[in-house]
This record gives sequence, structure tokens and C-alpha cells, in this order.
Amino acid sequence: MPIDAAKATSAEPRTTELAWDHKDVQLYHLGIGAGAATPEKTRPATDPDELRYTLESALHVLPSFATVAGGGMALAGGLSAPGIEVDLAAVLHGGQTVTVHRALPVSGRATQTSTVPAVYDKGKAAVIVLRSEVADDEGPLWTCDTQIFVRGEGGFGGERGPSARLELPDRAPDLSTERAIRPDQALLYRLSGDWNPLHADPEFAELAGFDRPILHGLCTYGVTLKAVVDTVLGGEVARVRSYTTRFAGVVFPGETLRLRLWQEPGRVLVSVTAADRDDAPVLADTVVEHS
Repeated sequence: MPIDAAKATSAEPRTTELAWDHKDVQLYHLGIGAGAATPEKTRPATDPDELRYTLESALHVLPSFATVAGGGMALAGGLSAPGIEVDLAAVLHGGQTVTVHRALPVSGRATQTSTVPAVYDKGKAAVIVLRSEVADDEGPLWTCDTQIFVRGEGGFGGERGPSARLELPDRAPDLSTERAIRPDQALLYRLSGDWNPLHADPEFAELAGFDRPILHGLCTYGVTLKAVVDTVLGGEVARVRSYTTRFAGVVFPGETLRLRLWQEPGRVLVSVTAADRDDAPVLADTVVEHS
């Protein structure tokens, strides 16, 4: 059986050494659209607000960088865990949470400890929950919780898992904005470590049921967090405490994302849709908690 839930959840934690520097941070920020003009501002790529993401002497680190730091993505590590053997063509990213314990350094070395807290049986699919806790010599840095949706691997008699959904406020959003996804965005983003051919190879994408390669869910995740930080948090990445989402639909390179934001005390609720496809859902249950 490709997934042995009991073996996966009882396995000993796996540790990986991570290392990154300013070039990795800059590449990641470029991969999620740093330097691009927005509807709020038509500005050059060298605008000071963008140089915080791209110039080493002014650099700060968007917390979503945690998903690719050191190239040791939780997704890749989790799919090689004991008891898990799945076909990449059947894998979709189901959800992601990053909890930040302190500001991410521009360069660093850290230890990632990975476990599989749960494997849920959704009937026609399985959901693998991966947890990666990262710490350096000064203590905890961040925790990533990743949900991996694997088509065709359900029906093994396990727990179905939680299914609660976030209710958005019954009022107009406090802010709406759009972010254009460049046609080559996935090709650039994958250089940060997610080499799944689903995002680059048309033949592989067709095998997975898509008529062309799709954008990485975690790229959309980063684009969205940057938009929230830039428009609501005054560009202050250190204010982000946690960021969670559910991947509700795909994005194709070249499309435009429409973001609707509702501000509440200590958090921002976000809806992300594909503007070019009648606002088809892209990210749902999306919350940025902040100071």
C-alpha cells in the first residue's frame, strides 16, 4: 500500500541541516513578484519599497521564505517519509501554515525537524500532514505545517480529519487589489527548490490532468503575503506572526490574481481568486495574524 498511515505517524523525527544566504532570499522574493509594478503604484523596480526585497544592503525577509529556506522544502521531505510512497502526478498542495517565532535572518544555518502528525482519509484521496520545526543556535525560528492532498490514495479506513471553513465577514472588503502573474513566474519560482515538473513541463502537466503547467501554490502563497505586508502592514515583515491558507484552486502563469482583504484586530482575512476566470477560487481560509 503506497501510504501506511500508522508507520508514517509513528516514525522517528527526521532532521535536516538548512543553510541560506541573501542570494536565496533575493531569488525567492523575485520569484513571488518583487520589483513588479502594482495597481496602487506604478513604480520602478528600484523603488525603495521594493529594494527591501531585492537589495542585499536593505534586505528583510518575508516570512513565507520559510517554505523554501535551505532548499529543504517540507513537501519534498515529507514525501520521502517512512510509510509514504506516492506518484508526484497525483500530488497537490492542500494547505500551508507558517508560524514565525522571531524575525527570519537574511542568512543563517538551522536544523529542521520533520514529522508526520496525521494522515487523513478523504475517501477518494488522502491528506498527509507534515510538520517542520526549525531552530538555530539562538532557539526556534519557525514552524511549517503543510497539508498534501494525494488523489487516489484514500479509502484506507483512517480518520477523515477536520473540515471547518473560515467564514468571511458579511461586508465589503476593506481593500481590494490585483497582482499580475508573469508568464515565466513558475520557471523563476522553481529555482527556489520546488522542481516538480507539474510547473514547467506541459507533458507532465497533461498527465496530471491540466492542459498546461500550473503555478506553484506556494508562489501564490508568497505573492499574497507580500501584498498584505505592503498594503496593510506598512511593509513591516516582522509584524507577521502566522500565515495560513487552503489551496482552493489553481493559477496559470500569465493570469491576474484578485485579492480582497478584511481587517480585524490582530489579523487580516484574505480571499484570492483568478480575475481572468470569473473569480475562480484560488486561496481560501486565508489568515495573516500580526502584531
